[in-house]
Amino acid sequence: MTLHAASRDALAAAELRLLEILDSAAGTGDNAVLGKLGEELFAVVGLLSGQPSLRRALADASTEPAAREQLLRGLLDGKVSGETLQVMATVVTVRWSSPRELVDGVESLARTTLLVRAERDGRLDTVEDELFRLGRIIAGNYRLELALTDPTADAGGKVSLVDSLVAGKVDDTTKVLVDQLVRNPRGQGVVGGLADLAALAAKRRERSVAHVRSAVELDAAQQDRLEATLTRIYSRPIALHVEVDPTLRGGLLIKIGDEVIDGSVAGRLAALRRDLAG
Repeated sequence: MTLHAASRDALAAAELRLLEILDSAAGTGDNAVLGKLGEELFAVVGLLSGQPSLRRALADASTEPAAREQLLRGLLDGKVSGETLQVMATVVTVRWSSPRELVDGVESLARTTLLVRAERDGRLDTVEDELFRLGRIIAGNYRLELALTDPTADAGGKVSLVDSLVAGKVDDTTKVLVDQLVRNPRGQGVVGGLADLAALAAKRRERSVAHVRSAVELDAAQQDRLEATLTRIYSRPIALHVEVDPTLRGGLLIKIGDEVIDGSVAGRLAALRRDLAG
């Protein structure tokens, strides 16, 4: 998500209000409140995505903030929880660079809320791993990816298709995040969207993500050693996302941000061919 300066400031203000609400919920020990808040914020994203004139009105910096809040309350009062209304009141009374970036901000707040719930439930690691693995499954099945990204297909049908894969098999937070991505991708591919969500979960734990491709399956001990080595090299915690790729023939290919560590046989052969050609 790329935001212009005004929208970055607006999101920071909305996140501060969200943090106050999340802290208040933590005092009650009722994490179900967070689940409801996240789902209602996603519902607002769907509403605004489908109504261009409404999102323009709520993001119109030429009108008084109080007027925008009044419009919002007229739409949502009695239909969403008090927590959701408080967050959205902050969203519409600050200045956004564009209507689209306002909706981007609400989507970001919804994702943050659900990831905080997973964190407080001690399930953030699980959610991150499930998002990553589901992304790999879909990326490896062309017909499935095509069905989930078809812009002409019914959104409810795509959600039902995903549910047939994950229902009862993943954490509730994972399911809500994936359902929202499929129902309202907002120009984002499913595989890329799942990778972004997994990266958000990793960032929530203040860890960088190492995308590891291995010629063979790595056991738990090997993954632990690799994670410890990368953490030592980069001087910060590193989370591993590992997938098996037999085309490497042997070794590992590791990508952390823009940096690639290619220790695979295929990579060394490719480098040798380049040297010979040069």
